[in-house]
Amino acid sequence: MTWGAPRIRNELAKLGIEVAVSSVAKYMVREGKPPSPSWRAFLDNHVKDLVAIDFFVVPTATFGVLFGFLVLAHERRRVLHFNVTANPTAEWTARQLVQAFPEETAPRFLVRDRDKIYGERFERGVTGVHVRLAPRRPGRWAGTRRSGGYPFRRAGRVGGRSALARE
Repeated sequence: MTWGAPRIRNELAKLGIEVAVSSVAKYMVREGKPPSPSWRAFLDNHVKDLVAIDFFVVPTATFGVLFGFLVLAHERRRVLHFNVTANPTAEWTARQLVQAFPEETAPRFLVRDRDKIYGERFERGVTGVHVRLAPRRPGRWAGTRRSGGYPFRRAGRVGGRSALARE
C-alpha cells in the first residue's frame, strides 16, 4: 500500500487539517531519475577511444610567443601529434588534427576546452576525420596539462636537473 497525495490529504482531514491534494503533492518527496553517468565514468568507459587536444604558450628568448598544439591519447597519456606556430587559426588547427590521424586511425571521441579557436571553421575542417566531439567539461582543460606540465618544462631536464645548469 502506497501513501500518495490523496491518501495523505484524507488522513490529514481526519485530524482536522484541511489542505488541497495539490499542496500535499507539492511537498512530497519525488522519486528521482537514476543518476546519469558522471564525467569520470565517461572517461573510464571510453579511455581507449579518447584523444585530447590543447594549446600551450611557449615564451621565446626574444620575448615573442609561440603556440604549441598537442594531441594526447588518454589511454597511456601518449603524445600523438605536436606542432608549433606563431599564429594559430581554426584552419591550421583543423589541418593539424587531420595530419595527426591519417586515413582510418581517428579516435571516436575528441576532448577539447572552450577555446574560441575551436569554432565553426574548426568543426568544418575536422569533418573528414570522423571524430565525435565529446561533451566539453565546463571550465576544465582537455587534460593535456595533466600529462606532466608543458612539454618544454621537461625537455630541458637531464637526470632530474636542468640541462642549462652545468657544473
